[in-house]
Amino acid sequence: MQVAYRCGLRALRVPLVPVVVAGVVTLGACGSPGTLSARDDRVQVVTTTSILRDLVANVGGDRVNVVSLVPDGADPHSFEPSLRSIRNVVYADVAFSNYALLEEQRIIRAIDANLPPGRPNVALAEGAVEYAAEIIPLVEDYGLDTIWLGMRVLGHGRSLGATRSSEVELSATALDGPGDLVAYLTESFGEPRVYVNSRDGVHADGDVAILPPGAHTHMSWVFTEAGVYHLSMRARLRVNPGGPPVGLGEARFTFAVGVDPRAAPGAEVRDVLAGGHADIAVDIDRGRLVLRADPAEGGGDGPVLLDPATTVVEVPNKALAEIPGDPRFRFLGEPGDPVYQLPQAVLGRHVHGEIDPHLWHDVRNAISYVELIRDTLVEVDPAGAATYRRNASAYIRELEALDEEVRRTLGAVPEQRRRLVTTHDAFRYLGRAYGVDIAGFVTPNPAIEPSLTDRRRLADTLRNLEIPAVFLEPNLRARSSMLMAVAAELGVDVCPIYGDTFGGPVNSYIEMMRFNARSLHECLNRS
Repeated sequence: MQVAYRCGLRALRVPLVPVVVAGVVTLGACGSPGTLSARDDRVQVVTTTSILRDLVANVGGDRVNVVSLVPDGADPHSFEPSLRSIRNVVYADVAFSNYALLEEQRIIRAIDANLPPGRPNVALAEGAVEYAAEIIPLVEDYGLDTIWLGMRVLGHGRSLGATRSSEVELSATALDGPGDLVAYLTESFGEPRVYVNSRDGVHADGDVAILPPGAHTHMSWVFTEAGVYHLSMRARLRVNPGGPPVGLGEARFTFAVGVDPRAAPGAEVRDVLAGGHADIAVDIDRGRLVLRADPAEGGGDGPVLLDPATTVVEVPNKALAEIPGDPRFRFLGEPGDPVYQLPQAVLGRHVHGEIDPHLWHDVRNAISYVELIRDTLVEVDPAGAATYRRNASAYIRELEALDEEVRRTLGAVPEQRRRLVTTHDAFRYLGRAYGVDIAGFVTPNPAIEPSLTDRRRLADTLRNLEIPAVFLEPNLRARSSMLMAVAAELGVDVCPIYGDTFGGPVNSYIEMMRFNARSLHECLNRS
């Protein structure tokens, strides 16, 4: 019952409707079939990705017209929708996204801003939990020499009217200390993005980080002199981007740079954050700023919320470094000047949520998606209820057979060889469901620029575990030079695997899962 697609767009024959576009508009590539139309009697459905498009098509059959905003072969983590594709949202009767912060935020805003009022807007990763989907929490790296400090948004602010398109502003308002403070992150290819820079004064409207609800980001923190710093920050919510702000509280954060944190003046020190992962966090639902700290690996029951007034963030002397000669980092000072830096640890602009969003690599989770899609279509089109239920039942039987086929195919790989090394960290659900050890990946996220440490770790993994093949997502080939180079050096095969999108021989979800299982079976069994 698989549905095939041909590339092509047919012209709209309806009056142009004004469309609200969030962010920069780019011309999209081909890969999403057809368009939605007010003159089509079928249920008009828009999805974010081609994988979701295929699931909807199998449930909806002839009663739905479904398109995806992200074309085949494109990366949903970074794709920006075109104006033409956003027009489809205006005519949609229902929208399906994966969410869990999988998609680029501009895609989500395009749906939320343009979907007509009252139309279902379903986030499948979250909604499928009610249909027995099993999720995997994202785990950060605790193996750091210093604390890893980011920024985070806790809660969702629904009582304030916040949605996933809302924006939370974390602004620096004042700095007291012996030197300057700079907070920045390093994007792909090493490009820095500065959020706070006291070298030109602290300005609440300029020294600001903007995050969607439920997200957090990694950052680097640089201090130019040793001593104690007090950074004042405020948080505000904009329910609608560009709308009036709602105050969420203010707080002062203390950093002990190269000095004893217990002797920090102006603070009643109860807690010192010296390692692991922590965030300056705004709690939307309670209207306050806190420090959120993850427990050390293997310890504690969960994250701890600490009062900034009684907590000191330690920046030890071992954090001393020199400003690099790269002119892109001139905003930090002169090359060679000493600074204290809490490193970003994970390079690249990496805003994400609390769960791994790639649920569909466990076929049982895809079945939960299908059940939620079925019930949503029944709600939108009660006259087609019998058709949707019949189609879903038939498709679920196919998926159940697929689940057994994948399990059988991968089970035929000897356990000591059943190890997966890939371009980015997207296959934990595949690993857990089918007994595959996720032995390594180049970076946690495809938008992240790999470091020399990543390269050494990758080479050691391949060498020490005698891994015969690594797996590359074809749509990420341009960003996979390190994976291919290390594999070539060690004489390791490079084989294809599909993660977030279709392409080449893969044009449906069933084809994707079957292809991946066979690719793993063939390449990992090579002597």
